[in-house]
Amino acid sequence: MKFGVVVFPGSNCDKDMIYVLEKILKQDVIELWHKDRELKNCDFIILPGGFSFGDYLRSGAIAKFSPIMQEIIKFANSGGYVLGICNGFQILTESGLLPGALLHNDSHKFICKNTYLKTISKESLLTSLYDDKALKIPIAHGEGKFYADKETMKSLIDNDQVLFQYCDENGEIDNNSNPNGSLENIAGICNLNRNVFGMMPHPERASDIELNNIDGLKLFKSIITNIQKS
Repeated sequence: MKFGVVVFPGSNCDKDMIYVLEKILKQDVIELWHKDRELKNCDFIILPGGFSFGDYLRSGAIAKFSPIMQEIIKFANSGGYVLGICNGFQILTESGLLPGALLHNDSHKFICKNTYLKTISKESLLTSLYDDKALKIPIAHGEGKFYADKETMKSLIDNDQVLFQYCDENGEIDNNSNPNGSLENIAGICNLNRNVFGMMPHPERASDIELNNIDGLKLFKSIITNIQKS
């Protein structure tokens, strides 16, 4: 299986992602520069975290115009798998591949800390190996507040498109466990066709035993297992 990790000017989590996929999970990985115009036969595309183009205007607003994004949009619209993490999630909403938007945190501060996530949809490519145990996954963002209008929120919930919600260490979902003000504590979603995924927390930062946390590793194993079955 071949993963493509897209690198924009300002990406800073690409090497972490490549390390997990290549060194820990023994997968083929190709770096895709934002000016590339082909996806080099990758099976799965990942937009990593960082500050693409310095987060000028809005986070992800400039990156969506990179040549590689035109190819990713075509790839996704034809059923190809795409995952955006943190800034990658922001790019996917700006590009129209995922609904909603990521706004400034309610605190108007950059937040970098461990959070807990509850797996909501168990039927996605990312989550099929998870149970109800709260996952400890770090966040690092200034614009992570998920927002959508009422109609979009209803559609996301009715169609089981919510992948993760912020919770406490016991799996309880409430305002106290919401780090950024996201509606319904949403931390990750997918599109209606269930081939495009976005999440603000960083599973690649919780995938190495050397970090004393591998709660994020099953997400990548789930992707690999499900695609190999298909």
